[in-house]
Amino acid sequence: MFKIFRKELDWGGTPLVMETGKVARQADGAVMVSLGGTSVLCTAVAAHSPKPGQDFFPLTVNYQEKAFAAGKIPGGFFKREGRPSENETLVCRLIDRPIRPLFPSNFKCETQVICTVLAHDMENNPDIAAMIGASAALTLSGVPFFGPIAAARIGWIDGEYVLNPTVDQMDSSELDLVMAGTHEGVLMVESEAKELSEEVMLGAVNFGHKSIKPVIDAIIDLAESCAKEPRALPEEPDEKSEIQAVLAGFTDQFEAAYKIADKTERQAALAEVRSVAKEKLGDQHDSVLVGGLVKSLEADVVRGAILKTGTRIDGRDTKTVRQIVAEAGFLPRAHGSALFTRGETQAMVVATLGTGQDEQIIDALVGESRSNFMLHYNFPPYSVGEAGRVGSPGRREIGHGKLAWRAIRPLLPVKDEFPYTIRLVSEITESNGSSSMATVCGGSLALMDAGVPMARPVAGIAMGLIKEGKDFAVLSDILGDEDHLGDMDFKVAGSDAGITSLQMDIKITSITAEIMEIALEQAREGRIHILDEMAKALNSARDGLADSAPKITTMKIPVDKIRDIIGPGGKIIREICETTGAKIDIDDDGTVKVAAVTGTSGEAAVARIRDIVAEPELGVIYNGKVVKTVDFGAFVNFLGAKDGLVHISELQDGRTEKTTDICKEGDEVKVKVIGFDDRGKVKLSMKRVDQETGADLEAAKPEEGDAA
Repeated sequence: MFKIFRKELDWGGTPLVMETGKVARQADGAVMVSLGGTSVLCTAVAAHSPKPGQDFFPLTVNYQEKAFAAGKIPGGFFKREGRPSENETLVCRLIDRPIRPLFPSNFKCETQVICTVLAHDMENNPDIAAMIGASAALTLSGVPFFGPIAAARIGWIDGEYVLNPTVDQMDSSELDLVMAGTHEGVLMVESEAKELSEEVMLGAVNFGHKSIKPVIDAIIDLAESCAKEPRALPEEPDEKSEIQAVLAGFTDQFEAAYKIADKTERQAALAEVRSVAKEKLGDQHDSVLVGGLVKSLEADVVRGAILKTGTRIDGRDTKTVRQIVAEAGFLPRAHGSALFTRGETQAMVVATLGTGQDEQIIDALVGESRSNFMLHYNFPPYSVGEAGRVGSPGRREIGHGKLAWRAIRPLLPVKDEFPYTIRLVSEITESNGSSSMATVCGGSLALMDAGVPMARPVAGIAMGLIKEGKDFAVLSDILGDEDHLGDMDFKVAGSDAGITSLQMDIKITSITAEIMEIALEQAREGRIHILDEMAKALNSARDGLADSAPKITTMKIPVDKIRDIIGPGGKIIREICETTGAKIDIDDDGTVKVAAVTGTSGEAAVARIRDIVAEPELGVIYNGKVVKTVDFGAFVNFLGAKDGLVHISELQDGRTEKTTDICKEGDEVKVKVIGFDDRGKVKLSMKRVDQETGADLEAAKPEEGDAA
């Protein structure tokens, strides 16, 4: 019934298996990829004709993690998988970015890739298997795809590169780099690093590129035995040359428009030229084809000018960074804030400090974890002068936010030193190129403004590439138009000590190591310049936290005292929080964190906790409250929840007929610890303490033999 094709190889000590022909046979391409004990089913399907008027390539990538892959049942009321998690969205982007440039530019058929995690061995991350599987499925499908590609994760452990480190190994790695590429070169890089040098980062990319070549060969071998017949490439329209001839007459006008430095004025001038050009062409031509050829002409104008003259759209040379204005403490009530403006890109970033109760709970296949650092990036339509829908964050917002999160996180203090939950929110208020890197710069300033003791400030810069044949130009701090019309989006963030995050996307088939090396060095120069500009606003964390920020006091208590603070059903801790206004977090190891906005609130809560966990000391006088009277004495609550007995003989000097003659329930009294019985119960005395002043009457008595 099944005609199964299988390819297996030992990849860096881990078995990699690709199998097709048994599952999802009605898809154009379907491959089950297993990396160790982790399995992902990847399918690819493409429509046979584009929709009428389709002017873009509708590629959709879906990555979904099934709870059964880890032997779990989903949480929540419905008990089934719901909207994609942040990690699923990020992996979708990882798969999409390297495969998208490998489709023909005139291929407009709707295409969908779905990767489903079926098994997770808790060692091998499924994202790499999904990227390989997506490439294999497309290669087998017959869809015009100029692959295959392969991907790998690279770690840096004890000064050595590690191919596809396990989940546990990643805890000790100073680098988490995912790269993808073809035989010829690298297409995509996504990474987080602990201030590593440009040489180490470039070495990791080259190591990864070398490591993926056997996988690419394995996909090719599999395709040679079972790939479907390739579909014919879309034919060039007969009218293309006629349209190009007409548009050529508008080259000078486009060149003049692209020399306007101001973005708004430039866009208005370009819109006018486009309108006139389309009017001259008339309505007899396909509007989608005309639009594509106009964009192609604009790309030639911009790219040609840069390669010939070295001068860019706004008049800068290839290395100059736009003017920067950085301002810290922009919002008066925020715990920390910054307004970072670079040219026509602006990010307003706000830092908020919280307690352990504000940590984000992450439910993943490998288990539940908590994160005390969150970064949320928002891109409202007004930032580019448009009116649009405002809703939940899309893939772009999640991806840009995660890139900035990776850039900043390595410089944050460890939780033990700074026990706060940190949330950064970046509102992009203007955009013309690299708002994610503006988020990194503004986020660093906002954190320092909030008093977060960062090891060093962090900055980021976006690089671009124009490549025609052997000629190329690497551009620092690219504009939005240079991003759209260029060949590379290369973002580098870090401190003056090294790189913390690197992201690269290529729109051409690949780039060389030489270009990457030049881009990294140029990015380092730009990053240092931006850090110098940021230092004019703030170059280190402020000495104290904002008045409105919670102040956290950390203390250690014996583990067996935790239940005394919590109380039955949480009664005691709830009462402390309600009466003092503080928040209290207790860890299993006895670490107690008390957070309060005002000092008096925190001090009151700490005092209550210390009273509860404190042990009574012999001979020490305490304030207490009578909680019960009996014939033989009074029980007094004197140290947190601790009670002791004042025997009737210790109520006053002389004989006492009835306990209630001296004290009643609710009376405030002063007591002295005079001993402990065999069961550890505390013996107290009232008569040995001056009830007015609290003085120790025994200490005031003269010793025997002293003069009276």
